[in-house]
Amino acid sequence: MTEPPISDEQISRFDTDGVIVIRDLFKPWIASAKEAIEQNKAKPSWRERTYRPDDGGAPFFQDYCVWNEFDGYRDLVTQSPMANIAAKLMRSRTARLFHDHILVKEPGNSVVTPWHQDKPYYLVDGLQSVSFWVPLDPVPRDRTIEYIAGSHRSGNLYKPQRFDGTDLYENDNSQPVPDINADRASYDIKGWDMQPGDAVAFSFGALHGAPANASESRRRVISVRWVGDDARFKKRPGNTSPAFPDLHYEDGAPFDGQDFPVIYPTSQDPLKAS
Repeated sequence: MTEPPISDEQISRFDTDGVIVIRDLFKPWIASAKEAIEQNKAKPSWRERTYRPDDGGAPFFQDYCVWNEFDGYRDLVTQSPMANIAAKLMRSRTARLFHDHILVKEPGNSVVTPWHQDKPYYLVDGLQSVSFWVPLDPVPRDRTIEYIAGSHRSGNLYKPQRFDGTDLYENDNSQPVPDINADRASYDIKGWDMQPGDAVAFSFGALHGAPANASESRRRVISVRWVGDDARFKKRPGNTSPAFPDLHYEDGAPFDGQDFPVIYPTSQDPLKAS
């Protein structure tokens, strides 16, 4: 198999900034992924969470852990070079799928994705992690997702909140995310104009956020999260997002199981990889 075009400079930049942009690599999977989005919206999973703004604006659809339910998602995960690139960016022998996250901000949606880091939401821990944010529509710079370069290296673990502003965990006394928008000049903020086929790859520890979609265009995104060789289960103070209510695990145990298949190196049956 031809090695995907990921350079040593990109890998080094990912180490330093916790985020890089990858151009035009996933274009062959965009059309089928768009079909999967519509199929998913018509048949959401029990994890579906749609935010409907109080102002009556358009909804913000989200679903999780549906990658194996729709062909367009499955092909992106298993047939594209994403898993191979994930392993290289993480400097890991393997790339294990953690989960997928579907995000659709319809035209006129007023929901802002607040600044946050993903790591404290998750039941997994480790230094080797990467998410791919893959837009299916053009996203100009003023509506794109943004990141604080280097924030994954701070060691801080900020209080996780739902996108409606409520705390994910009860009685959580961890430090809140700083008010980045009040002092943007003090941060190294990264963001890019994006086209279908592009992706942003970022660490679970990277602070990031995204504006509302006040435009007349849809903003459909598939985000796919990966972990590497050092992944371990992590007990959090409450139900994580996404939730795995039937999963039993010990804090610190190796992160594996049929819910989290190894996709790279390629397995004949990724659902049986562990």
